[in-house]
Amino acid sequence: MGKLKFVSDYQINTSRKIIYPYLSTASGLSQWFADDVVINEDKVYNFIYDGENHFARPTIMRTNRHVKFEFLEPEEGEENGVDHSFIEFKLEENELTQTFYLRVIEYGDSFDEQEQNSIWEGLINNLKEIIGG
Repeated sequence: MGKLKFVSDYQINTSRKIIYPYLSTASGLSQWFADDVVINEDKVYNFIYDGENHFARPTIMRTNRHVKFEFLEPEEGEENGVDHSFIEFKLEENELTQTFYLRVIEYGDSFDEQEQNSIWEGLINNLKEIIGG
């Protein structure tokens, strides 16, 4: 089964400083993205959905700009060259219109793009309700 990349932009009416903690911290992510998020002593995030654990390591953390989590398979070691699934959040601004966007990039096992779009619409709407954006 191959992996596919899902990319979508969502207009957000808030500042980078307000939204960034919701993208980068366990408490922020557990409010809108997962049922719960726990960080262990090795700085590995455990995203819990529907009672299942999904472990990810933050590979990019650029304050108020960009967050990327690579998902780890429990049986995998730290092998180089492994094609890990990932989720990425980029905060971008259109210079002309001063409009602020959250770009979501999800790379993972094959999925139905329409279903994925629907899932992300729901997640982003939850996020907007929380931050008022």
